[in-house]
Amino acid sequence: MHIWQTIREAFVPAKSDIKDPCFWRVDIHSHLLPGVDDGVSTTEQAVACLTQLSQWGIRKVITTPHVSRDWHPNESFVLRGGQQLLQNLADEHELGLTIEVAAEYLLDEFFIELLNAGDLLTFGRERYLLFELGWAAAPRQLDDILFRMQARGYKPVLAHPERYLYYYNALPALAQLRANGCLFQLNWGSLTRRYGERVQTQANMFLRHNWVDFFGSDMHRSGDITTMNSLFTSPYYSQLKRQSLLNESLI
Repeated sequence: MHIWQTIREAFVPAKSDIKDPCFWRVDIHSHLLPGVDDGVSTTEQAVACLTQLSQWGIRKVITTPHVSRDWHPNESFVLRGGQQLLQNLADEHELGLTIEVAAEYLLDEFFIELLNAGDLLTFGRERYLLFELGWAAAPRQLDDILFRMQARGYKPVLAHPERYLYYYNALPALAQLRANGCLFQLNWGSLTRRYGERVQTQANMFLRHNWVDFFGSDMHRSGDITTMNSLFTSPYYSQLKRQSLLNESLI
């Protein structure tokens, strides 16, 4: 048996009963460049993840390694170089995927330096910029940073806002972020209770308010696949279809 077939059987579950269930077609948040952050560590794991996304109907993967000074001080030129590696893997295994590389930026001093230098990895013609916040509290200068992003021509996209406990049921604060031009990206695992019931409840709130601009897997490893598959039979799947997702505009 070919080694890649063995890997697929080990890591990839059966296809969903729904044909191409990922109707949004473009995944805009994942960690599939081997060895650059807390995502996949090997090319074999990357292939397993890409294979499953392809089987679910994804046609473009915009992978987004972490960038932060203390944990993952990745440089843009290094991350750009990883794009061809993943594209070659996808082509070799005939996955029918287009691979792009952006980043998930933590709003720290390193990010401000990159912003000032114009050295940021974005996605889409609109220059969408994916960023995350610290888990303890949002930065006090968040509104100012959002303004500075947009002044430089970027469209800020906050990664997984449903996971920040300080925004739990904080509708006015979230509405203010949207009013200030911030888009929201919901995590796949938030709807499958991967992060717990409280995060799932908060994710449902985003669905009810039609506040989901982008949907992303935030896939870090092949072990994430089993829980992700449960989305397609959950009641949240039909709610997700009612969102005005921007993912498919990136094809």
